[in-house]
Amino acid sequence: MNERIRAREIRVIDEDGAQLGIMTPRDALMVAREKGIDLIEVAPQAQPPVCKIMDYGKFKYEQAKKEKESAKKHKQSELKGIQMFPNIEDHDFDVKVRSALKFLEDGDKVKVTIRFKGRQITHPEFGRQQLDKIVQMASGVGQVEKPAAMEGRMMTMILSPAKSGGAPKPAVASPKPPAPKNDAPPPAA
Repeated sequence: MNERIRAREIRVIDEDGAQLGIMTPRDALMVAREKGIDLIEVAPQAQPPVCKIMDYGKFKYEQAKKEKESAKKHKQSELKGIQMFPNIEDHDFDVKVRSALKFLEDGDKVKVTIRFKGRQITHPEFGRQQLDKIVQMASGVGQVEKPAAMEGRMMTMILSPAKSGGAPKPAVASPKPPAPKNDAPPPAA
C-alpha cells in the first residue's frame, strides 16, 4: 500500500477500473494523492505487479464482507453425540438411531457411545452388537470413521456422512426378535 510498494514498475488501474498503464510507483502514488485516495497492490505475483487506486478502508470493508458471506455458505461439520446402554429397549434404540441418521443427513459427524454400568462391563460384546446394528442401519447415510473401541467404561464409535448421497434411506427397524411376554408355565387345571 502506498509507499510500501517496492516494485520498479507497476500496472495501475484507477477506481473506475480503467487501466492507466505501466508507470513507476512514485508516479502512481502522485496520481492517487491527487484524487485523495490510496494506491493498493492487488496482484503482487503478476509481471509487472498490479496496483489499484482506491480507498483502503472501503477495500478492507468489502473484503471482510466477502469473507463473511463465504463463511455463511460454508457449512461447518459438527460432532454430535448419542449415548445409550447395552441393554437399551428396542423403541429407545430406534429413536436414538433415527436421531443419528438425521445428524448424518445434515452433514454432521456422530459419536455413538455405549456406557457400561456395574457388571455390564464384563460383557462388552452386547455393546458391540448394538454398534454393529447402528452401522448396518446407517449404511446408506453414513460410514464408520473410527471403529468401535473401549475407553474405560465406554465403547465409542464415530460415524461420518457418506461421500455419495445416491443410496436409498434405510428403514429404521430393529432386527431384534420380540421378547416373550410371560416365562411362567401355564397354570395346572
